[in-house]
Amino acid sequence: MSVSRKCLCCVKYLMFVFNLIFWLGGCGLFGVGVWLSFTQAEFSSLPLSFPSLSAANLLLVAGSVTMVTGFLGCLGALKEQRCLLMTFFVILLLLVLTEVTLVLVIHIFHNKLDSKAQGELKEGMKSYTSDEGLKKSWDNVQKMFKCCGVTEKTDWYGVLNNTLPSSCCSVGAHQCVDGWSEACYQKARKWLLDNIPSVLVFGVCIGIVQILALVFSLLMYCQILRAEKYLD
Repeated sequence: MSVSRKCLCCVKYLMFVFNLIFWLGGCGLFGVGVWLSFTQAEFSSLPLSFPSLSAANLLLVAGSVTMVTGFLGCLGALKEQRCLLMTFFVILLLLVLTEVTLVLVIHIFHNKLDSKAQGELKEGMKSYTSDEGLKKSWDNVQKMFKCCGVTEKTDWYGVLNNTLPSSCCSVGAHQCVDGWSEACYQKARKWLLDNIPSVLVFGVCIGIVQILALVFSLLMYCQILRAEKYLD
């Protein structure tokens, strides 16, 4: 019994440490999501298919779920309750499977997802003259990224009667004749990919911690079950 109790105690504190790291990682993801949301607040009227906005929301959701799951794991480890541990294990397993599925879907269907997102943004452009918030967001995007249109500047022709918005030009003249040559979707996507490597490395580290937390939660569950059978 003494050896079994020592093993349980060892697994308990290891699991607590890993879940604490996991919870802190969730805080980090949530923090990056908040930072990205505030940074891109001036684009808030655009559809969530805009790369940086969708990334911000994804990080906020991932961070929130990770924080809650990590807290549940810490609580389960300290209380040594099988019910909490099994709940934590199931939630974390579902989270890991969802993450893997999401990565695979994005990798396999990224071209289709890009096409769908671009289509939504082009559809939204039709409200440029009637929606003041959307107009401001598009103007901010084009000024910040020095770009014009979703996939090309001619996207505006059908919306503004073969003219371009003034935000498409560097001078910011009342009427823009020859706007920026680069498209906004690809420019925003490139900006996001250039700034995301550190987040991806962070995500891989969190993934490793998730796998270890799964292993330790299952080990602890088995140790508690064994100890309860011994007492019976």
